[in-house]
Amino acid sequence: MPRSRNTEGAIYMSMAMAGFSASDALSKSVVAHMNAGEIMFLRGLFTSLLVYLIARQMGALRSWRTMLKPIILLRIICEMLSAVTYITALGMMPIANASAILQSLPLVVTFGAALFFREPVGWRRWSAILVGLVGVMIIIRPGPEGFTAAALLCVAAVLTTAGRDLATRSIDPEIPSLMITVITATSISFFGALLIPVLGGWQPVSTTSLGHLLLASVLVLVGYQSVILAMRTGEISFVAPFRYTSLIFSSLLGFFFFAEVPDGWTLAGAAIVIASGLYTFYREAKRRVSPIAQESAPRAPV
Repeated sequence: MPRSRNTEGAIYMSMAMAGFSASDALSKSVVAHMNAGEIMFLRGLFTSLLVYLIARQMGALRSWRTMLKPIILLRIICEMLSAVTYITALGMMPIANASAILQSLPLVVTFGAALFFREPVGWRRWSAILVGLVGVMIIIRPGPEGFTAAALLCVAAVLTTAGRDLATRSIDPEIPSLMITVITATSISFFGALLIPVLGGWQPVSTTSLGHLLLASVLVLVGYQSVILAMRTGEISFVAPFRYTSLIFSSLLGFFFFAEVPDGWTLAGAAIVIASGLYTFYREAKRRVSPIAQESAPRAPV
């Protein structure tokens, strides 16, 4: 039985989450030895080289003037901001906690899809979005002094990543996904280079750290390409909830490689966020089925 476009989009999104989670773990392993700018520069440099060679081999390269299109520039800016905020946050908090906050992303994307693409969102899904935000607050748990810097960075990463995904949806389908990835990876590497002196300067890179970043770049490439394919293949409201698989990947990586165990509040908040997101998926599925059921219902004889 052939797969539907939504099923394909869901598979791509799950692959993207596995790639990004593993790449995040590798980046976290070196964040104590170099700043976020250096990590972005090296990881982006390796990724740019790899994806350029692949795109060239497949004939997917286009004029670099493509990146001057406003929607692609917006995507690049969102991706750069997302990378620097999230990598910095990873050095300040457990990877599972950071991933738990990111689970609110499908809700933010659903909100953005309703706002910018006029996708129908009923009061039930709006309620689910609000409940999901309560779940995020439980995860963050601001104390008497307010939000921590790490929590604010994660929230910023959520907003900018949502902007990236929504911008991806608006890019001309004629532009190959590989070309978008080349442009994005190159821009992130350049932005990282600019950040190095601002964030403390260049630090010596060990062979182990270099190997981790090289592998991370391969996984980022898998993530980039998969998330682009996901957002361009299936409906946003169907594909977005499959981001929740990243919490599973991140929690396992945090436990086995960093001895990190999420506390009860984090798990409770993540459960609320995921339940809210899954409910939005359920409501969207029901909305899609209703018109079909009405059309196929037997009509009374005239």
